[in-house]
Amino acid sequence: MKVKVVTNILKANTRIAEENRRTLHERGITTINLMSSPGAGKTTLLARTIRDRGARIRFGVIEGDIQGTHDAEVIAALDVPVIQINTAGGCHLDANMVQSVLPELPLESIGLLVIENVGNLVCPAEFDLGEDAKVMLLSITEGDDKPLKYPRMFRECEVLLVNKVDLAPHLDVSLEKIRADARGLNPALQVFEVSARTGQGLEAWYRWLEKKCAGSRGRG
Repeated sequence: MKVKVVTNILKANTRIAEENRRTLHERGITTINLMSSPGAGKTTLLARTIRDRGARIRFGVIEGDIQGTHDAEVIAALDVPVIQINTAGGCHLDANMVQSVLPELPLESIGLLVIENVGNLVCPAEFDLGEDAKVMLLSITEGDDKPLKYPRMFRECEVLLVNKVDLAPHLDVSLEKIRADARGLNPALQVFEVSARTGQGLEAWYRWLEKKCAGSRGRG
């Protein structure tokens, strides 16, 4: 019975996700689902991306957290439209949550919608939100064993951002192992080694993002 209930939940989520995708595409909006474990640096990366590319890309943001508004406040300070979703204990966002807040965003002025998911390496990968691409952020401080421990997350994503590489000299971690294991799970995965703090490697990420927005209202 539990399997049937879970299957029905996922089917309902997929239907709503398709509605979200249609709504966003009709308005010329590209959507990214940004996922990671807690503390990997999603908000820091997103804030830096907005500061560096806000003149070229019209950002909008949905912030997902279990509780609080800190991350949304960081993004709002950059003069970007943002809406907070608090899951009250839920370990991920779902399509219905996203659909419920879309009317609160100025969709007519957004070209790229970034959904910063709840920090978790398991559940977020299972739920389509209506995005055009899933992007994962992995901090090297988490260790180089994560691709093989959480394979679905790496299989589902189009891009892997390996963050905090400026700390590599101080850690017993292998960037080569992370790359090899991640691409072993997903040969098409694009891997960018970056530091959201120093800016190292971010240009490649920005080029990918701008290419993803090409043909939509994302560029502007």
